[in-house]
Amino acid sequence: MDPREEVIQAWYMDNGDGDQRLPHHKEPEEFVSLDQLAELGVLSWRLDADNPETDPELKKIREERGYTYMDVCDICPEKLPNYEEKIKSFFEEHLHTDEEIRFCAAGSGYFDVRDRNDAWIRVWVKKGGMIILPAGMYHRFTLDESNYIKAFRFFVGEPVWTPYNRPHDHLPAREQYIKTFVEKDAANQAVDAAA
Repeated sequence: MDPREEVIQAWYMDNGDGDQRLPHHKEPEEFVSLDQLAELGVLSWRLDADNPETDPELKKIREERGYTYMDVCDICPEKLPNYEEKIKSFFEEHLHTDEEIRFCAAGSGYFDVRDRNDAWIRVWVKKGGMIILPAGMYHRFTLDESNYIKAFRFFVGEPVWTPYNRPHDHLPAREQYIKTFVEKDAANQAVDAAA
């Protein structure tokens, strides 16, 4: 088994309107592999959450990808001012013009991303899991039933965290995402069908 699967799991979501912190599995359950997520541009690692300062893999990722800034977010009712308002804003579908990099040091949460057909995939990130969502990918975040996540955020240069709520398809980051991850796959499928 891929060790990342112990800290990152993904599945297609149902269309239920219930509590956003519930798993929302489709019936029957339909899991998504980490390789399938990578085809959408979502990268993932399993890292040492107990010793992030000395984790050689995290150091290598930061150096290779140019992540020079890091901060820590504790998201729970006791530590996040305006908790209910913030959780609702995180759950609004949006994109960023830069990558979104999150390393879960404690707790867990859900990152929901869109597949090529605009269906929701729920990505459950637990302690030790790190994911990178590409610039221009529509997504949203919520806590799970534990109501707690401690996450490291990484940035290239000064932190910029500007959400652009859907629709913002005209942004260059969105256009590049479509070209790189959506149209590429459509072209590959056309070639496969012609073969």
